[in-house]
Amino acid sequence: MARIGIAGAGVIGAAMAVQLIERGHDVTVFEKDGESLPASVGNASILAIPEIDPIARPDMVFSAPKWLMDPLGPLTLRWQDLPALTPWLLALLAAARPSQVEASRQALTVLMREALSEHAALGEQLGLSGHIRHTGALHVYDSQTALDKAYAHDRQAARILGFEVERLDAAATRARVPALEGHLAGAVFSGGYHTLNHPQTFLDRLREVIRARGTLVDQAVTAVVPTASGVSLCSRAGDHAFDKVAVAAGVWSRELVRGLGLRVALETERGYNTTWTDPAVTLPMPVFFSEHGFVATPLDGALRVGGAVELAKPEAPANFARAQAMRTRMRRYVPALPEAGGVEWMGRRPSTPDSVPVIGLSPQDPRIAFAFGHGHLGLTLSAITGRHIADLLEGRRLPELAPFSISRFQ
Repeated sequence: MARIGIAGAGVIGAAMAVQLIERGHDVTVFEKDGESLPASVGNASILAIPEIDPIARPDMVFSAPKWLMDPLGPLTLRWQDLPALTPWLLALLAAARPSQVEASRQALTVLMREALSEHAALGEQLGLSGHIRHTGALHVYDSQTALDKAYAHDRQAARILGFEVERLDAAATRARVPALEGHLAGAVFSGGYHTLNHPQTFLDRLREVIRARGTLVDQAVTAVVPTASGVSLCSRAGDHAFDKVAVAAGVWSRELVRGLGLRVALETERGYNTTWTDPAVTLPMPVFFSEHGFVATPLDGALRVGGAVELAKPEAPANFARAQAMRTRMRRYVPALPEAGGVEWMGRRPSTPDSVPVIGLSPQDPRIAFAFGHGHLGLTLSAITGRHIADLLEGRRLPELAPFSISRFQ
């Protein structure tokens, strides 16, 4: 048994903690606000297994200037933050090279092959059942050209990961989701998507296990300090010594990493959503409005509409006009979407330029593990990341994780 400290109690850190606790380790998790609602509770509640494409791709680079012209569109940049974001943006452009895109796709595929089974196994450890639904998802398109292109592309991921894909015309799309009354060319149905009943229910259960069988400290970690006898996690309440530690603090992991003398390219893709409780509109599955960058997901007794990307400093004030813009656009397709009554939210997705998360041991000290930068896939990859970090901290060698090493940024 080892004494293990974890910086961060979002879904990545919490999933890792539960798996280490199950293996008999003495685990302490630090979170700056133990009752907080991090990015892992405001997500679309989707296990997005088909999403093996990185954000940085040639088609994204060509589309970005058009998107940036619309301050409420699928991609926006807080221009006053441009100087701070420039290094990450340059790395994003470099990651859009075809060779790097393929390398990122292959790396993400390695994780996706086991992501669903690991989520099921973690659910069993938590005593949950029925919390994952095999819903599939619809990707709706306005134009025939976009629909044809998406169908050809999605079939590639389907062949790699083994799920069904269907091309639907407008009538067939409305037959699947009757609420879609507005104009559309059609949709692609992808059977590779699964939906959790509610992401907050999942995170709450993870934290319950940590409180019951480990320790959850309501403090932020300010530094990671290796010593001859162990590794200390420092907070305002003092220093806490452990045999081994893991850094899973989202975008704030970068400051802890830099304190260790390492480099990492990590920024936030801020996302917005609106959630209605007991909504008048019901959906049988998630519906992606792909050309507009957002998704509507049915939750347990709720409906959530959110997504898009805002590049800004983590501490920048929220711009909830972005949430309103998504609601307005969705009403083109679903006129019955309520005008009022929803709760708005903003979250910070910690993202690397190549969309490949950092999962691995420090190249300087194998007693320190890193798990952050999952971008849009934090919930999807939480269980498999937790298992890999638990294996690494127990001394197992995992050569398949080489593409995820922080060494690529050094």
